[in-house]
Amino acid sequence: MASTEKFLDLPLEDVIGDRFGRYSKYIIQDRALPDARDGLKPVQRRILFAMHEEKNTADKAFRKAAKTVGNVIGNYHPHGDSSVYEAMVRLSQTWKVRNVLVEMHGNNGSVDGDPPAAMRYTEARLSSISSELLRDIDKETVDYIPNFDDTINEPVVLPARFPNLLVNGSTGISAGYATDMPPHNLDEVIDAVIKKIENPNITIEQIMKIMKGPDFPTGGTIQGVEGLKSAYETGKGKIMVRGRAKVEPLRGNREQIVIDEIPYEINKAVLVKRMDELRLDRKVEGIAEVRDETDRTGLRIVIELKKDADSEGILHFLYKSTDLQITYHLNMVAIKDKTPMLLSLTDLLDAYIAHQKEVVTRQSSFDLRKAKERAHIVVGLIKAISILDELIATIRASNDKQDAKRRIQEAYGFSNEQAEAIVNLQLYRLTNTDITSLEEEAAELRAKIAELEAILGDENKLFSVIKNDLKQIKKKYSTPRKTKIENKIEELKINLEVMVASEDVLVSVTRDGYLKRTSLRSYAASNGKDLAIKEEDHLVGLLEVNTTDTVLVFTNKGRYIYAPVHKLPDIRWKDLGQHISNVAAIDKGENIVRVIPIRQFSEDNYLVFFTKNGMIKRSELNLYEAQRYSKALVAINLKGDDEVVNVAITTGNDEVFIASDRGLGLWYHESEVTPVGQRAAGVKAIQLKPDEKVVNGVVLTQSKTGINLVVMTQRGAAKRMTLHDFELSSRAKRGQSMLRELKQKPHRIVGFVSTNKEDSVQFMTNSGTHHPLYPMELSTSDRYSNGSFVIDTDIEGEIVAAWKQANYVKVFEADDSND
Repeated sequence: MASTEKFLDLPLEDVIGDRFGRYSKYIIQDRALPDARDGLKPVQRRILFAMHEEKNTADKAFRKAAKTVGNVIGNYHPHGDSSVYEAMVRLSQTWKVRNVLVEMHGNNGSVDGDPPAAMRYTEARLSSISSELLRDIDKETVDYIPNFDDTINEPVVLPARFPNLLVNGSTGISAGYATDMPPHNLDEVIDAVIKKIENPNITIEQIMKIMKGPDFPTGGTIQGVEGLKSAYETGKGKIMVRGRAKVEPLRGNREQIVIDEIPYEINKAVLVKRMDELRLDRKVEGIAEVRDETDRTGLRIVIELKKDADSEGILHFLYKSTDLQITYHLNMVAIKDKTPMLLSLTDLLDAYIAHQKEVVTRQSSFDLRKAKERAHIVVGLIKAISILDELIATIRASNDKQDAKRRIQEAYGFSNEQAEAIVNLQLYRLTNTDITSLEEEAAELRAKIAELEAILGDENKLFSVIKNDLKQIKKKYSTPRKTKIENKIEELKINLEVMVASEDVLVSVTRDGYLKRTSLRSYAASNGKDLAIKEEDHLVGLLEVNTTDTVLVFTNKGRYIYAPVHKLPDIRWKDLGQHISNVAAIDKGENIVRVIPIRQFSEDNYLVFFTKNGMIKRSELNLYEAQRYSKALVAINLKGDDEVVNVAITTGNDEVFIASDRGLGLWYHESEVTPVGQRAAGVKAIQLKPDEKVVNGVVLTQSKTGINLVVMTQRGAAKRMTLHDFELSSRAKRGQSMLRELKQKPHRIVGFVSTNKEDSVQFMTNSGTHHPLYPMELSTSDRYSNGSFVIDTDIEGEIVAAWKQANYVKVFEADDSND
């Protein structure tokens, strides 16, 4: 009868969960994380043990790496040969491991990330310090378990006579856990272990006086002792690691930056390529050439600078923009009691000390047992020599070995072990058997037994054995510290000139939001004519500035765009600019009111905002210096349908003049407006009637000479007034009349500007046509006239807006003034 197979019908999530759980347990415990006691992952432990078993040690010749890899795979680690070989190679790389555990002949990779030669070409052996990890493993110091096919046994952990986890560090990723332990200096770690044994309650601060911090094989500088202290206290933390660089002078007023140490685990070739890319992409100015001059004498990267380049600024830029400075995250996870744990420095030291305590206890027990066994036999041999002739006669009369043993045990009272030793005694030993040497050996054994019993009976003696052992290792393998430690993380200050080629350019911004920078050459080639601009659009600003300057672009919706000049699109004078939405997103219907160039964000300057609904706001300029500027930022908090009509920069000692559409003008000092924060709303600027609006507000500088006030009305009238017609007043008043009020068809102001004799005005009618106006051609009018008509509104249409034409302005003269 055919057997019926039984299948379980289970939900997929249960099966996946169960299988993944088992898999996770395996890779956490038996693959990716180091043991807190010997600091090794299973594959590393198996490589070292296999080499030890094969006597492939530091005092013997090198052996083909492939032979070791084959041994490891065949006996202990049934995985891919490449993973075993890679693990073996890493243990031999001087730039990855602080004290190499494997010595290798041949190409074992490079700090540039080059792969090692195939294992059939390379040769390897254990390093001298590895023997300290394996010392006394044959004295039952550690537990063994069967290997994967139950043919031989392998150790669960190595005796590890020095604290390998802290000395060589570890890195690994498993399921749900990752570890990043930096390497440390052997001398310092051993001193810390000894101090911890002597004072179990020692604090992290006290330990850090001895063990100052990580000691990377690649050297470099660590900054941020606070982050380090936090990592040692909790197991998690971060530090800054930077390469070592110095500036060297060259002939001809030039310098070069020389880097001879790079941060840990950074690929040098990638770092050099990145630095050269920054030079090629002109992200940094002043670098002439980047060369990798590394040879067998040591690492050396040379960055040759151009004449008069800012070497300090360029070095800071390289720290910030490349892996010459990195953030190293400590995450000290290791397997303790078969469980992955985040361990503090004291936990790690305790785990190691507990392991050594067990190892020395088991070693002492093993040595004691062997010493007692030998002492027993030596006593038997001493007794045997004193009755040698009788013994020989008894043995000669015996039938065989077993009979001889039985007879001498019965006749002379020897134990089974002593009888075995006597019958196995070789004849040559009888030639000149010296009882004194046996008695000396017996005395030595008695002393050794007493010493071992004392060690096992007294914890202090046990600890002194551990300490003496560690001191011997420190003496033998001591190396000076490579990594320098600095308390504070240095703030990187980078002048814009380092990143940007200093060049004078022309920035043009239009009302509809088209902006560009143009070379002065392109502008001169067109004689300033043929500016590409859309039909109903007009220029808001045309400014000669430097690429290291910034422009603030203000919109009618109370927002501003922070635009470093060097980031503006470089477009020819004859081509249309790029829309501002490519720099920072703006809303539909949002247009540009004003563009203000800034060289320095000074506390002595202010921005003054005028709004349609009669509000004014004054804020310190330095509040508008932005760090992130991918979107439009709030410049003023507007209420309801209010809009910004103008923005101006002031010195703190200027005056403002505000005009409403009903023909009222108010003039007062800016000190009437208290400075507020960037996101604040304003205060009332002028007293308005319900349907009244502010047309514009202007800032009048202290000189005020030659200033004319020009108004235009919807009926096509324009008039020019001088400031003397008005009285200086105070904020939020009604203002003084600027027009004669008519009962029928009253004039309403649609444009108001302050001009001097060089300025011209543009106005637009409701038919969409633009017209010029030259204010100096108008005669001066008093406050009570309605001016003179400049167009026929029946033919051209009513005027809807007027503005001062944007002239070419060279903003910053040699004094770098913002005024």
